[in-house]
Amino acid sequence: MSSQIIPVDPFDYIVFGGNGDLAERKLLPALYHRDHDGQMPDEARIIGASRSYISDEDYRSFASKAIETHVRPQDRDEASIARFLARLHYREVDAKSDKGWDDLKWLLDEGGQDRIRAFYLAVSPSLFADLSSKVSEKGLANAKTRLVVEKPVGRDLASAKALNDTIGRYFREDQVFRIDHYLGKETVQNLMALRFANMLYEPVWKSGYIDHVQITVAESVGLEGRTSYYDKAGALRDMVQNHMLQLLCLVALEPPSAMNADALRDEKLKVLRALRPIDTSNVEQRTVRGQYKAGASGGTAVRSYLDDLANGDSDTETFVALKVDIGNWRWAGVPFYLRTGKRLSQRMSEIVVTFRPIPHSIFDSSAGNVVQNQLVMRLQPDEGVKQWLMIKDPGPGGMRLRHVPLDMSFAESFHTRNPDAYERLLMDVIRGNQTLFMRRDEVEAAWEWVDPILKAWTDKSVKPQGYTAGTWGPSSSIALIERDGRTWHEPD
Repeated sequence: MSSQIIPVDPFDYIVFGGNGDLAERKLLPALYHRDHDGQMPDEARIIGASRSYISDEDYRSFASKAIETHVRPQDRDEASIARFLARLHYREVDAKSDKGWDDLKWLLDEGGQDRIRAFYLAVSPSLFADLSSKVSEKGLANAKTRLVVEKPVGRDLASAKALNDTIGRYFREDQVFRIDHYLGKETVQNLMALRFANMLYEPVWKSGYIDHVQITVAESVGLEGRTSYYDKAGALRDMVQNHMLQLLCLVALEPPSAMNADALRDEKLKVLRALRPIDTSNVEQRTVRGQYKAGASGGTAVRSYLDDLANGDSDTETFVALKVDIGNWRWAGVPFYLRTGKRLSQRMSEIVVTFRPIPHSIFDSSAGNVVQNQLVMRLQPDEGVKQWLMIKDPGPGGMRLRHVPLDMSFAESFHTRNPDAYERLLMDVIRGNQTLFMRRDEVEAAWEWVDPILKAWTDKSVKPQGYTAGTWGPSSSIALIERDGRTWHEPD
């Protein structure tokens, strides 16, 4: 079985930060895949832009190396690579001055005013406002312009509002695409299909049947060249405020009236506004901060977080665990446990929905324990869904119960390459489909909930607890869930 490829309209994709790390690892490989699969029209162009000068040919060499490094050999062929590289251009542009903007405008006008223009801000957030104003003031925007904004959108509620106000002066909300690549993952989208295209789940998707929900986003790597950004952000700002709250919203939202952008985002907003506050009154009971110490990752010795920093002194958390409650009828009494961190035991992202235990067991003790049903949705590295059930262990000799999964690996079930999330999202921008992008009020509602946690950590002097690299975080994160009589799901 293969997915249907729907071509998009002619476009120019202008990537500010076009020779940066994100462009190399994600954007250029994702755009190559879309071209390789026949989704791009002949007229489509990709234009890299940054303040450093390189020629068009140098940029094509840069892209060629990115494809060689980040695209599987079986997905590369000379004809596709040549066609893709021919689409590439590069312009030197300075966000802080007028340098290069006339040249970029000339290149865009050469392609015509009637094609889609998507401006991707793959740069430091400090440049978002400057680039937004320049695109508008220099006449680069047209009637079909889209602006793609990478996270983070602000570092607190006040800065997020200020940035949204600035962007809003130059672009309408329906032109702004605040990207969260987690929403483009196949499993995340399949969560919507599981809930709303199957009668099996939605009737029991509530507190009467669900015991609790766990969301884990674990990284085995450390700072990976993001030292200056990460030490100012930390795990709560970097992962929870955006990725993890978005995942929580998709698990917890009410059925939208239709599968369109505003209907879905209206329901996500309701979830964010229903989150019970975590503040100075309960921050020590509901949160855990951690910071990795020296240890081992993949059998290799690694340094501590402080050793990875230039100054060797920081209270920034590299791990956070939270117990979150949603104050509405559907989820009353159902805790959501969130954890994320760097230098953990393995790279893994998953959502685990644990159902309530059966009210009465008819089986005697010789049959074994009856384990609660679980729905496990793996986002990475191997995207798929498992429904854990109790069955009889095959064979004679009486009734023996066994806990087994109905396992669906997307790669194995559909016999196709599992597309990267950016592939879907980059083309959704061209289609003008905002369903998987964050709306302004969502971003601000998330910060409105996160800000009191940050303040409470400061007011209560909650310092990060050390944990050994290569483990699952501080021991207090285990206590966070086990004092409720539950335990973290063990990855397969």
